[in-house]
Amino acid sequence: MTSGAPAVRPAVGALREDLIDATYTVGAVQDSLGTVAAQALHREQTFPAERATRDPSPVATLVRLFSLGLPLQAERVEAAVPRCGVGGLVDLGLAAVVGGMVHAACDLRPYADDRHDWWVASDLSEIATGRPLETDHVLGIGGASTTLASWTPRRPAARALDLGTGCGVQSLHLAGHSDAVVGTDLSTRALAYARFNAALNGIELDVRAGSLLEPVADEAFDLIVSNPPFVITPRVDAVPEFEYRDGGQVGDALVRGLIGDLYGHLNPGGVAQLLANWEVPAGHDWTEVLGDWLAGSGLDAWVVQRETQDPAEYAELWSGDGGHRRGEPGFDRMYAAWLDDFASRDVERVGFGIVTLQRPARERATFLDLVDVRGPVAAAMGPAIDAGLRARTWIAEHGDAELLDTAWRVAPDVTEERHGRPGAQDPSVIVIRQGGGLGRAIRADTALAAYVSVCDGDLTARQALDAIASLLDVGADALRNQALPEIRELVADGLLTPEGGGYRGRSGG
Repeated sequence: MTSGAPAVRPAVGALREDLIDATYTVGAVQDSLGTVAAQALHREQTFPAERATRDPSPVATLVRLFSLGLPLQAERVEAAVPRCGVGGLVDLGLAAVVGGMVHAACDLRPYADDRHDWWVASDLSEIATGRPLETDHVLGIGGASTTLASWTPRRPAARALDLGTGCGVQSLHLAGHSDAVVGTDLSTRALAYARFNAALNGIELDVRAGSLLEPVADEAFDLIVSNPPFVITPRVDAVPEFEYRDGGQVGDALVRGLIGDLYGHLNPGGVAQLLANWEVPAGHDWTEVLGDWLAGSGLDAWVVQRETQDPAEYAELWSGDGGHRRGEPGFDRMYAAWLDDFASRDVERVGFGIVTLQRPARERATFLDLVDVRGPVAAAMGPAIDAGLRARTWIAEHGDAELLDTAWRVAPDVTEERHGRPGAQDPSVIVIRQGGGLGRAIRADTALAAYVSVCDGDLTARQALDAIASLLDVGADALRNQALPEIRELVADGLLTPEGGGYRGRSGG
C-alpha cells in the first residue's frame, strides 16, 4: 500500500506564498523544460527533463523534486521554498529527509485553465518512482480529468457535486462558478489529497467519504461532474483493483447504475457531466446500449462517443496502465483475464465518451441525442456543451411551427465546401462545416445549402424555404418537411443560432 498523504497544516499558507513567488505556473514549467524535454517527458522519457532542470532556479528545483522524483540537497530546496522550508514540506507530508537529501513524498505541479492558476498534489507517478503503481494510488492531472474539465459547462451553480473527486481537480474548476462544492470519494487517501489541494489553492470544499451518491443521499445539485471509476475490470485475482479506476462491479454496471440514480440528485434544470465506458455486444450498436441505459431515466441526454476499442485493444491499454509492461510477470495473465471477461458477455467493442445529462426544468418529453464524433473538437468544449444544451432544450419545448417561424442566423465559424468533377458546372458534393464545437460536417443538398446561405437573421425559416421552393419549382410543404430535421440538427449543434445569439426568454434550458 502507498504510505501517507498530505495533511492540512499551518505551513500550507507559507507554501502557497512560496509557489506564487517562484512563479510555479504551467507556462514557467514549460519554459524551464523547453519543448523537446516537455514532449519527451510526455512520452515517459525523463532524461531530457533532468538535463533541462539542472539550473538552480526555483521552478527547476520544484520540477526535479516533485515531478521527476529526484532527491535534492536540502539547501537547494530551502532556496526554492524559503517561507515553508524543508521542515514545512515534511510537516505537510510532501517530503521526507533521508541522509541530508530531500525526497518528494508526492507529486506537486501547476495546473491552469484560461482564468485560473492552481497547484495539484497527487501520488508520485511511476515515472518518478520507477515501479508500478500501488492499488490505492491517487491520480493527479491526466487525460481523463482534463477532458472532463474541458467539456463541463460553466454555468453559475448554487451547489455543485464532484462525484469521485480523486485529488480534487474538478472541484478546483467548480469553485470558480459555484457557491458551494461537495467532493465525494470512497478512497480516504484521495480525500486527504482533495482537502490539501483545496487548502493550498484557498477554496472551500465539503469533503465526504463514501461510494458514489451515498454521501449525498438526500441532496440535489445544480451541477454534478464525475470521472467515475468506469474502467471495465475482470473480477479475478490476476488483475489489480486500482481504486482510481475500478468500481468493483462487473462490466459497465457501475456507470449504468449511476446514470439511473442521477435524476433525484439534480435540481430542475440541473446538469450532470461524466465520462463513461460502455460494452457493445456482438450484433448490437452502441446507440442501442445507451438507449437502454437512458430509457425511463427522466433525463435529457446528449452522449458523444469519442472512441471505440476491441477487447484486445482495451486489454492492452488497461493491462499496461499503472506501469505494468509486456514481459513482466503477470502481464499475460491480466491480458487473458480481460479477453475472457469480455468473451463471457459476448462483447465485441467498448465505447468511450462524454455523457451530458439534464433534468428538465419543467415537465415535457425528454430528448436523446447520441452522436459519434471521432475527430478533433474545440479545445474548450464547455461553451459548446452549454449552448448545445440550450438549443436542444429549446427544440424539445417548441414545435416545428415555431422552428419554422424563427429567423436563424448562420454561426460565424461555419463555412461551406463545394466539390465537383473537373469541368462540371455544378458541384456534386456540398459540405457545411463547423469550425468550433464538435466540428460537425454536414452534407447538404442544393436546397439546404441555399437555405443556409440566406440565414442572416432576417427571414424566418418558413419564408426562406418557401422562396427556395419557388425557385426550385418544388412543393413548399414537401421542401419544409424535408428540411425540418436537417435544420433541427444544424440548430442543435450550433451551426444556426437565433437572431441575437441566445435562447433567453424562449427556453428554460
